[in-house]
Amino acid sequence: MASVTSLSDSVQQHLASALSAALPEAAGADPLLRRSDRADYQANGILALAKKAKANPRELATQVVAGIVTGEVIADVEVSGPGFLNITVADKAITENLAARYADDTGRLGVPYAAHPGTTVIDYAQPNVAKEMHVGHLRSAVIGDAMVRLLEFTGENVVRRHHIGDWGTQFGMLIQYLDEHPHELDHKESEVSGEEAMSNLDRLYKTARRLFDSDEEFKTRARRRVVDLQAGDPKTLAIWQKFVDESKIYFFSVFDKLDMEVRDPDIVGESGYNDMLAETCRLLEESGVAVRSEGALCVFFDDIKGPEGNPVPLIVQKSDGGYGYAATDLSAIRDRVFNLKATTLLYVVDARQALHFRMVFETARRAGWLNDDVTAVQLAFGTVLGKDGKPFKTREGETVKLENLLDEAVERATAVVREKAEKVGLTEDEIVENGRYVGVGAVKYADLSTSAVRDYKFDLDQMVSLNGDTSVYLQYAYARIQSILRKAGEARPAAHPELALAPAERALGLHLDQFAETVLEVAAAREPHKMAAYLYQLASLLTTFYDQCPVLKADSPAQVENRLFLVDLTARTLHEGMALLGIRTPGKL
Repeated sequence: MASVTSLSDSVQQHLASALSAALPEAAGADPLLRRSDRADYQANGILALAKKAKANPRELATQVVAGIVTGEVIADVEVSGPGFLNITVADKAITENLAARYADDTGRLGVPYAAHPGTTVIDYAQPNVAKEMHVGHLRSAVIGDAMVRLLEFTGENVVRRHHIGDWGTQFGMLIQYLDEHPHELDHKESEVSGEEAMSNLDRLYKTARRLFDSDEEFKTRARRRVVDLQAGDPKTLAIWQKFVDESKIYFFSVFDKLDMEVRDPDIVGESGYNDMLAETCRLLEESGVAVRSEGALCVFFDDIKGPEGNPVPLIVQKSDGGYGYAATDLSAIRDRVFNLKATTLLYVVDARQALHFRMVFETARRAGWLNDDVTAVQLAFGTVLGKDGKPFKTREGETVKLENLLDEAVERATAVVREKAEKVGLTEDEIVENGRYVGVGAVKYADLSTSAVRDYKFDLDQMVSLNGDTSVYLQYAYARIQSILRKAGEARPAAHPELALAPAERALGLHLDQFAETVLEVAAAREPHKMAAYLYQLASLLTTFYDQCPVLKADSPAQVENRLFLVDLTARTLHEGMALLGIRTPGKL
């Protein structure tokens, strides 16, 4: 099915036609239409056009109104103030538009694809091998997953990349220890859980670290192992691979708890670009983008200075010949642009790394790897804070483990679900499953409903509350509709454009009409918090509708069908919108 023209687009077309008739030189001008609390829409563009044409704005607005055909789409237009237009849409147009969205058998609710889709490589959810995932890993995973879903829904070709930390000097210590104690990680992958895998790695890491710090001979052997690893020694690589495999068991278990799909082929860590590092340095040096400074290969920037006013360089290769993060990140850009044919590189990375990425992107631009056809963007995010407004820590002052945080959220949510379980007839299995969806949804929504660049307070009590701007409120709104649909008996949802709409029905219908433009705007602007805001407002309008408009006890069979149609479309929109944020909507709560 083709996409559905929104009501705002239809109104815009009527306005543009009347405007060009009243002022021919204004053909193609934007009437600046927006939703209004004084009418359904308000158009503000006439003031600027009148000023340009040296005309009286109110007189021009009156001329435009005279040229607008009312009836099918626009019910009424009035001039307000110095030349604003207040526009009321016909009830029939609202219902017919929503009926077209409802009839979309593709499941897209009439949402069109983006006009010019490209290929986006999105770098997100980047844990470190042999290390536990903590609360600091939450935002990259949740925001990145939502952006993958949103972009794919708009027709973008999305390539996922999980740039895990799987290379570096610490592996010399781990590899040497495992070589000397070869049975520490002996088991079949199917026999170990994610929790056990992390426990094995954590124990091994701590033991190796103690030996490294206390035994100079072991320290020397461990450092030689780093050289062997970087040189590609087969035995050393085989032991290193054991650490990677063990870590993946753990990663996958945590991502599964987050209700997120992470696929093995999408995990391309630092090691994946190892063979490109020397060539990246050669290309940068030969082109003059990077220069040798005290033995290191550096890129300098006129506008980036340290505290004392000295230039702060991007060090691509250290003076001892080792490679830093910059070499790996620049090699990844080359791979993503030239091999994956990316038109956009999106990095969902902590805001504290903004300077690093600014320098990396500028270096790639100077080298010609980024140009007008390829955009690189850091979707920077803020910090997760505790209730005290400080970085989220345990009572002992340690970083909060992501797995523990998710387990506690699910535990709290399950208690909330259990309270109402008997009333809605949930089985024990359904209580457990819904508790998981509500708990994980609560954590994700709290993150996604905050502008990414802002810090936010992690407050589980608020997150699992049935009141306020929470995912639980939205999930209950969806479940409430499913309950009404189950109780409808033989009555079926059906649109009746001939019926007049109550104010609460109109408000709900006009908001439902905005879903398509919201999806496209959110994806293009990379602002998932605006999708969360749209869905919260939708659930709030639904609550008002419930209070003011009986559904199953409406005045006539036709009105029952029309209201069932309205709430069913609302449920479908809530379900699709929440799915785009990676959050489930259980049918019974």
